[in-house]
Amino acid sequence: MESLMKIAIKKIALALGILTIASSCANGSTSTQSQQSEKIIEVSRKVKTETTIRIDGSSTVHPITQAIAQEFQADPNNNKLQVDVKISGTTGGFEKFCTGKTEINNASRPILLAEMETCKKNGVGYIELPIAFDALTVVVNPQNNWAKDITLAELKKIWEPAAQGKITRWNQVRPSWPDRPLILYGAGKKSGTFDYFTEAVVGKARASRNDYTASEDDEVLVGGVSKDQNALGYFGYAYYEKHQDKLKALSIDNGRGAVLPSRKTVEKAQYQPLSRPLFIYVNPQSLSSRGILYKFTDFYIQKAPQAVSAVGYIPLPEDGYRLNYIHMYKGKVGTVFDGKAEMNLTIGELLRKEAKF
Repeated sequence: MESLMKIAIKKIALALGILTIASSCANGSTSTQSQQSEKIIEVSRKVKTETTIRIDGSSTVHPITQAIAQEFQADPNNNKLQVDVKISGTTGGFEKFCTGKTEINNASRPILLAEMETCKKNGVGYIELPIAFDALTVVVNPQNNWAKDITLAELKKIWEPAAQGKITRWNQVRPSWPDRPLILYGAGKKSGTFDYFTEAVVGKARASRNDYTASEDDEVLVGGVSKDQNALGYFGYAYYEKHQDKLKALSIDNGRGAVLPSRKTVEKAQYQPLSRPLFIYVNPQSLSSRGILYKFTDFYIQKAPQAVSAVGYIPLPEDGYRLNYIHMYKGKVGTVFDGKAEMNLTIGELLRKEAKF
């Protein structure tokens, strides 16, 4: 890394020297000076790229990646390296990743066909690394003393497009519930959680009512539900676990009895269809040189089980992370999901897919 930096600095110094000579010549043109300035900027950008890993995407995956990034940068050997972790939702993150603006995308759903095409068009490859399982959680305010469980049919009744402006009170969902306003909070349209929830509950991805408070940042949704007795919302399990003192999770009844989200119910494939895998997607072009991105991704896979558990998600078995090492080392580009999310997927089924990849 130090030798790369020295080479980059020498290039900048050389470019500056050329520019100085050019500007001191009486016959030097303005266009020549402009071209040399552009070269300096280009070299500077290369230096930044060599020392910065840019990550964006899912707010669901963000707590895992942020925790690992902080631990990575805490190592004195990495203190000159920057890991920039932002949130724009899975869809928003893929918009940047597939145009080469980031090296890693956090994703709460698999890459979609349209995103695969965009990546292909721009010559951007992707290594798909599943890192955890999530129990997508439906929550209400703790002062809500009437709702303890909810069926998939009732969730569809609330969230389908036809409900907009019509299903606005709790007793419209279930007659035994009170005649109180129903205030909704949910994922924004650039969120992978939005894609997954609508497909799992409504039956079609991105089919949803629009008259609700939407955000790609789950902390915004937590804040809304925690302050309103009449609220209902949904987001990743880690945000519920982090804020259990100001939220109440509803049991989900898919026709086989009401089940609360938990590590145990996800591992036993009981919390369906709202269990889902979480991913990071890594640009293989940046891995090939065995530089800082390779070092960080290797560190990520190593630390993922502890970080996943610490923030409240469900870690994969050891075999899952071992497969990630193999795919990263071999530069295994592609996806096992054919450009679409898969409902009712279990941890075992995910591992079997990855093993055949």
